[in-house]
Amino acid sequence: MTTLTSSYPEPNAASGPAVTPAPPAKPVAPEGPGRLVTDAPMRMFHWLFALSFVGAYISADSEHWRLVHVVLGYTLAGLLAFRIVYGLVGPRPARFSTMWRKVSGTKAWLKTIQAAWGPGGSWQAVVWRQAPILGMAMSLLALLAVVLPLTLTGYGTFHEWGGDLGGEVFGSLHEFFGNTALSLVLLHLALLAGQSYWRQKNLALPMLTGRLEGRGPDLIAHNRVWLAVLLLLCVLAYIAWEIFSAAL
Repeated sequence: MTTLTSSYPEPNAASGPAVTPAPPAKPVAPEGPGRLVTDAPMRMFHWLFALSFVGAYISADSEHWRLVHVVLGYTLAGLLAFRIVYGLVGPRPARFSTMWRKVSGTKAWLKTIQAAWGPGGSWQAVVWRQAPILGMAMSLLALLAVVLPLTLTGYGTFHEWGGDLGGEVFGSLHEFFGNTALSLVLLHLALLAGQSYWRQKNLALPMLTGRLEGRGPDLIAHNRVWLAVLLLLCVLAYIAWEIFSAAL
């Protein structure tokens, strides 16, 4: 009688231990949309402010577009008023207290530079990534601060305060503050680009979508789209009123 045997040898001590197949890989959860770090009113303010400044700067030397320059200058002043109020009562990321805490660390950071420069100091102890953060906060605060004298000197120039002599003085000051504001804008863009490259993240994205790449809790509880729409309508209504008044 013939005995049927399996054609596959059984594992034994000579052939080594049996290999256990690896478990199937778990699917990787996709990245979420990111953290909400900038609300809609701040994004609306940012773009209205940027467009108003660019338009006012381009039309500054043209007598034909003088009214456009003036209207956009007044728009900057109104947007500054909104930013001041929102910086006091808005969400924490938009408050001036948050920006001031960043700026207040400048003195301590400079002390680490001084200690590293001195004898026995180590440059490895300097937190270099803090430099663009401090520069960004200071450039933004300085840009907001320069808007007030910029618009006041522009108002004085337009209404010819002090006659011919006063007009020349206000005109020179207005040009100085305008160029200062442009320098601060360019510095802000340079710091933003450098920090985005350093951190390998698009840090300009929050001013488009309100969200920053990566996981973590939202810094903004309420997006306040209604307030952004209201701000836009106020600016459009003011511009429409100026156009209507000029046509009369």
